[in-house]
Amino acid sequence: MALRLKADQVLLLLLVFVPITLVLEYVVHASATTLFLTSAVAIVPLAGIMGKSTEMLAEHVGAGLGGLLNATFGNAAELIIAIFALRAGLHDLVKASLTGSIIGNILLIFGLSALLGGLKFRTQTFNRTAAKLGATLLLLSAVGLVIPSLLYYLRDGAEMGTAATGAGSGSGWLSLEISVVLVVCYVLSLVFALRTHAELYQGTGHAADAAHAAPTWSKGKSFAVLVGAAAIVGWMSEILVGGAEEAAHALGMTEVFVGVIVVALVGNAAEHSTAVLVALRNKMDLSVQIAVGSSLQIALFIAPLLVFLSYAIGPQPIDLVFTPLEVVAVAVSVLVVGQIADDGKTHWMEGVLLLAVYVVLGLAFFNLPG
Repeated sequence: MALRLKADQVLLLLLVFVPITLVLEYVVHASATTLFLTSAVAIVPLAGIMGKSTEMLAEHVGAGLGGLLNATFGNAAELIIAIFALRAGLHDLVKASLTGSIIGNILLIFGLSALLGGLKFRTQTFNRTAAKLGATLLLLSAVGLVIPSLLYYLRDGAEMGTAATGAGSGSGWLSLEISVVLVVCYVLSLVFALRTHAELYQGTGHAADAAHAAPTWSKGKSFAVLVGAAAIVGWMSEILVGGAEEAAHALGMTEVFVGVIVVALVGNAAEHSTAVLVALRNKMDLSVQIAVGSSLQIALFIAPLLVFLSYAIGPQPIDLVFTPLEVVAVAVSVLVVGQIADDGKTHWMEGVLLLAVYVVLGLAFFNLPG
């Protein structure tokens, strides 16, 4: 409880960056780099507030649907950022943020949850069947994201470099077709989790949970907070995207690194706080559902959705062709989390291993040539 109070106090303090960003944008007319940094900080507490409201909703509806709600609204901030980047034609940034969200959720969020939860409880358990299904779906999503890239570099890459292929090319049409397959799999996974096998996602239950069973917010208040926070996130996202390219050059970072690490961290702040806090309460089932479920939603729903939206709002359609390092990062992350989820148990050392893989990949992206 004390940890939650401290987290809430930090979020309230960081909210001051919302008016600061607005003043810098509309009164001072500050540099793009300054606006990028302040808007990024401003999004963090807003995403955290969205996470808190969805945690209240989770207490109303149970662990299974609660995990889905946390993943859905936790990804709302990133989806908003991606939509503004898509409208601006920043395809590399959009795809990098998708990669960053996938590896960030299953390596950073799951890793922090396992580490901090493991330091408090010697061994934490979660439903092995549900976790293995999540790992298998992640493998499917990795295949869906890897195949367009593989075919592109085998067939088109030697002639066209890394330029966007567009809707008229083979890679563009293949990305569109694969997006349909991924969305269908996502919908069927929801039917599995919420209808036919809902008992696998209800959590193992602990005596200590009784103290946290009663939600402190009503459903109406929770949804109102979500809508308000999402609206402000959209405002901040437009400012952040507007300064992304200039900030990347000014700070010595590539656009891919900004998307994979910076934007993904900013957009997923809600999951960072919620998944870790529930792990500290020994609710590892919910923590795993948030981390893995969020990655699944990015890969099976958000990525295809952005492909569909690009035909309507983007200057040109986006495809699912990622850089070779992004492909390797997603594949490695999925394989690692599959190994850890295999026994339905976790401890602090597994958290260390997940975080180590994330740091190694982060260093690789930082040193990626521009």
